[in-house]
Amino acid sequence: MNLPPRAKTLIIAGLCLSLMSACTVRNPDERDSAVPFDPYEKNNRQVHRFNLGVDKLLFRPAARGYTKIIPDPIEDSFNSFARNLSEPGDAANYLLQGNLKQAGISIGRFLMNSTIGFAGLADPASEFGIPETETDFGATLAAWGVKEGAYIELPFFGPSTQRDSVGVLVDFFTNPLTFAPTRPIENVGFYANVVERLSARGRYSDTVDSILYESEDSYAVARVIYLQNRRFELEGNSGDTYVDPYATSDTDPYEDSYADPYAE
Repeated sequence: MNLPPRAKTLIIAGLCLSLMSACTVRNPDERDSAVPFDPYEKNNRQVHRFNLGVDKLLFRPAARGYTKIIPDPIEDSFNSFARNLSEPGDAANYLLQGNLKQAGISIGRFLMNSTIGFAGLADPASEFGIPETETDFGATLAAWGVKEGAYIELPFFGPSTQRDSVGVLVDFFTNPLTFAPTRPIENVGFYANVVERLSARGRYSDTVDSILYESEDSYAVARVIYLQNRRFELEGNSGDTYVDPYATSDTDPYEDSYADPYAE
């Protein structure tokens, strides 16, 4: 039977979800430990070295060039456009999490910014006091009680966990604005996300560089930052405690939160 490409990707996503039940878990003596659960550290460090190479040779110079060439107002508009494209996916995940209020906010923001906001290039929703929303399928799995599993570093994507890795896959393959296997030109969401990450990498280049290239052990530092802030985010703590390495706010996301655990 020849299945459509979209059906195949959904089946792949379903298989990944079924594998969540087999996620690596800590033994009872380790569950209360503050030490990161990283049974795949050897492989993770190899991926980390690969990601550092990609960043140093490609992503970092491209991001610096992008932020240097593109005027800030236009860069802000591109970022707003990218965030707007993620709103339908956010709304779907909020519905799956049982959060009807946040789902309604995401839909409202999308409708307003897509119309009077010129397809999301402007953000009138924020000007009208409608708060920004952000979630993903990893957060949905957490709401369903799925454990985070082991720490994993993904090629190109960076720090993650077993649970969030499945979330990345599901979000990518189930969003028609992100992945269109038959007509790559339709992958506007994917291209917009790349541009948004270029913007963030360029704007916060000095701080990210200090973590990736000036830390004694950049792998361990990145792991600590990701795990701590992801847990803060999912547990509903204040947004001020959450640090996203590719955040797109107007302030440096690491300014008050970064601390090198290997600093003397």
